[in-house]
Amino acid sequence: MEALDIARWQFGITTVYHFLMVPLTIGLGLLVALLQTLWRRTGKEEYLRMTKFWGKLFLINFILGVATGLVQEFQFGMAWSEYSRFVGDVFGAPLAMESLLAFFVESTFLGLWIFGWKKLPARIHLACLWIAVSGSVFSAYFILVANSWMQHPVGVELVDGRPRMVDAWAVFTNNTALVAFPHTLTGALAVAGGFLLGISWYHLWRRRRDGIDTVDARGRVVVGASETQPTRDRTDHAVWLRSLRIGAVVAMLAFAGTAISGDLQGKLMFQQQPMKMAAAEAACHDGTSFSVLSIGDPGSRNCDDVTAVIEVPGLLSFLAHGDFSTDVKGVNTLVPEYQDQYGTTLPDNPIYGDRAGQQIEYVPVMAVTYWGFRIMIGFGGLAALAALVALYLTRKGTVPRSPWLMRLAVFGILAPFGANSAGWIFTEMGRQPFVVAPNPQLSGIDQVFMFTAAAVSPGVSAAELIFSLLALAAVYGVLLVIEVRLLVRYVRGGVASAMPELAAARSAHQAHGVDGGQNTHDDDGGAGPAGGPGSPVADDVLAFAY
Repeated sequence: MEALDIARWQFGITTVYHFLMVPLTIGLGLLVALLQTLWRRTGKEEYLRMTKFWGKLFLINFILGVATGLVQEFQFGMAWSEYSRFVGDVFGAPLAMESLLAFFVESTFLGLWIFGWKKLPARIHLACLWIAVSGSVFSAYFILVANSWMQHPVGVELVDGRPRMVDAWAVFTNNTALVAFPHTLTGALAVAGGFLLGISWYHLWRRRRDGIDTVDARGRVVVGASETQPTRDRTDHAVWLRSLRIGAVVAMLAFAGTAISGDLQGKLMFQQQPMKMAAAEAACHDGTSFSVLSIGDPGSRNCDDVTAVIEVPGLLSFLAHGDFSTDVKGVNTLVPEYQDQYGTTLPDNPIYGDRAGQQIEYVPVMAVTYWGFRIMIGFGGLAALAALVALYLTRKGTVPRSPWLMRLAVFGILAPFGANSAGWIFTEMGRQPFVVAPNPQLSGIDQVFMFTAAAVSPGVSAAELIFSLLALAAVYGVLLVIEVRLLVRYVRGGVASAMPELAAARSAHQAHGVDGGQNTHDDDGGAGPAGGPGSPVADDVLAFAY
């Protein structure tokens, strides 16, 4: 295996690994900020517990996301130096804004939120979280601006063979980025919604299993309280039921958002990268039919090895053009067009090394694009359907006692993660053989492109890349074990794991007849009724800093 292949594997593995953390960080951060806002407005203790518990999981994921994200910058210089030189005059602005502005804002205000419980005024403390979460959203947008320029280069001119930015507004408002951003954001919310749903189901099921909650003759929940575990009280039931319902609603709305934004994104891809979408649909010949199922050689780039089994007439035209009759160019038509424009072999240039003169494969691996596209849609739809079923099954205030349903709900957390990862793999792998895809629509800059074969560092050997790949895989394996163990530990511990002194506080207040109930508080965060900020119960609860 040559250096180029190893470099691609390395970047693909580390990027997909990192992207497992990204949507959960963005989506869960937004939901935690919403929960703390609800606590500030209502004073209900379940919202405070929800903020603390889900906030703890958010922080664990955020820290691991930062650690794995740093590797991406390292790889640009180590394995992809030629790529970095080519895109540097364009990527400098969005990546600088991502790291110097968005990330610093995100980390600074998140630190204030972590250590600001009971030290900052309540309004400012809440504002810190919203600013931190907004920083993560802006950070995602700046990254998408850079990635979208690779998909659809705009706002540049070629100077000495390298693109130079001449229109920053065009780069930052690239229509590819404007469509990819809501698609990514709603995908992140789908991950967070499924995360809340699965974990909350698990805790409601445990309350049923342990006999804390029962059901009456009509199947309605009878909420109880544990005599030995003070934190598993009636408020604890409200924590999990509200979390489940919020997660389910968010998951369904997010799927609707991803479907709408995905349709817009697909139409742009048909214009900007027609080969990617033709391969995703296994559309070998011009036509209007969408392939529901095609079979053939899974590693094939040859349409002769692909046979459509089930097709829907007109659907491909609708996905591409919004009608049901316009023919869409297939792979067999597009290949000669790409060859006429960009050549049939890699140029005789020292930058390509031994790869100069090799045949250019303009068709990406169809198994990746075809099934990646369907896994993305299928897992996303499955997660939304599961959310709808969960709302129905919990309409009487609790979950069924079936352990199999519980396991299904927990494993269902992985479905939106799979949809997000499959979508990114499809987007990036489908762009091959280009690392910067050509722009076929703007004649003035249609020669701004870069073959992946030219992007790899010329001075890095295959052995060095194998060593770094194994080293990174080992480190990532350790980090994976750490994150999973931390998440499992705090999930099993429930609210008490995020608020370790809550049990003692509850026992003491219960002994004095205080229930820490559902009361509201005054708006300025001063002394308020029991359960609100400034009350004895809330003062104890607020002291449980992360």
